[in-house]
Amino acid sequence: MNRMDKSRRAELIAQYKEMKPQMGVYMLKCIPSGRIYLGFTQDMKSMLNRHQFTLRSGLHKCKELQREWNEYGESQFEVKVVDTLAYDKDESKTDYTEDLELLRDIWKDKLKHVEMI
Repeated sequence: MNRMDKSRRAELIAQYKEMKPQMGVYMLKCIPSGRIYLGFTQDMKSMLNRHQFTLRSGLHKCKELQREWNEYGESQFEVKVVDTLAYDKDESKTDYTEDLELLRDIWKDKLKHVEMI
C-alpha cells in the first residue's frame, strides 16, 4: 500500500467514526388489520433490522405483533420511518431518549384514530 492509500484509508476511517445513525420514530403496520406498532430509536437501521430478525425468528417481544406477523406474513407489513430527530449541536449530548419519547408521543396523538399494537 503506498503512502496515498494509507492516507485515504485513514481519512475514510475518520469519516466513518464521525457518522451518526439516523434516529427517530418508526412504524410497523399490518396492512390487513390496519394496526400499527410505533417505536423510537437512536439507531434506525439497527432497530429495523432487529425487528425484522426477531419477527422472522418468531421471537419478537411484542406478542400481538408477532401473532399478526405469523398470521398475515411479512409481505403484509409496511415498515416506515415516520419522523426523524436531528442531533443536538451540543456534541456532549448522547442520550436522546426523552426527546424520542416525546416525538413518539406526538405521533401517537396524530395517529390516535389508528389502533396500536
